[in-house]
Amino acid sequence: MSHRNVTRLAKSAAVLTAGLLVLSACGSSDDSSDSSSKNSSKGSSKSNLIAIITPSPDNPFFKAEADAADKKAKSLGYTTSVASHDDDPNKQSELIDAAISRKAAAIILDNAGADASIGPVTKATKAGIPVFLIDREINQTGIAKAQIVSNNSQGAQLAAQEFVKAMGEKGDYVELTGKESDTNAGVRSKGYSDVISQYPDMKRVAQQTANWDQQEAFSKMETILQRYPKIKGVIAGNDTMALGAVAALKSAKRTGVAVVGFDGSPDAIAQIKAGTMRATALQPAALGAEMAIEQADKFVKTGKTGQPEKQAIDCELITKENAAEFGVFARL
Repeated sequence: MSHRNVTRLAKSAAVLTAGLLVLSACGSSDDSSDSSSKNSSKGSSKSNLIAIITPSPDNPFFKAEADAADKKAKSLGYTTSVASHDDDPNKQSELIDAAISRKAAAIILDNAGADASIGPVTKATKAGIPVFLIDREINQTGIAKAQIVSNNSQGAQLAAQEFVKAMGEKGDYVELTGKESDTNAGVRSKGYSDVISQYPDMKRVAQQTANWDQQEAFSKMETILQRYPKIKGVIAGNDTMALGAVAALKSAKRTGVAVVGFDGSPDAIAQIKAGTMRATALQPAALGAEMAIEQADKFVKTGKTGQPEKQAIDCELITKENAAEFGVFARL
């Protein structure tokens, strides 16, 4: 073979080697891209975070459900963030946006309005984050993975039956209702009416919203008592308002007025034991929150909750006779 042919072969081998190196480099680039894509995919997957969003913890009911959800989630190995929307739909939207940006595994929500919450819940669901509603429903199904609430109608009827008994089936009374944007307020009010309307000698002389707030209930009751000083009873949509009514009655030096609430709060139970409240309907805040966490955990792991979307937990009546059997929104 001539020197010229050897040189040509050497050049060809060099070109071939260079080509293989280029192909190899291209292959490395593709592998790197695939790896980057996989890493990116992992980065976009859900975190181990469960976001718990409720109304203000100043209300012991909301604090109890937030604490129960937080404790249960941590026991199952999740990290948590606990925040309050303070019944402000705009703040709720911001908190849900934050949960989405943090790629939460799930959101546990006691919402800020049956209609106002539909949009944010839909947004989270479309982002692939399952939402589990507790305590309050929204006015749409098929968005949240669960809506777990107390059986407000059943609980209200229990409370109303005891209220009727306390008033001796006759006399003037006042009703304090919750936030109009909260479906629970309407359901409880209807439950009260379904029972009390069967007694024609009972007359509701005033019905006003106190927006679940104790101070507002106190102020409203002060005004009502000036106009109707001889009322025999007050039935309230939650214990916080009932406690406001108790304070107003005490300020006006009125005794012997039957006061009934709803929630089963420790403060209400204390008043029942003291004889200044007649009864309350316990809605098990801790149980509902724990159920939501358990179903969220199952959904994260299997893609299903194993339960229907709408779920109701029966309430229990608390009176002086059984008050010692109850603690923080639960039986002892």
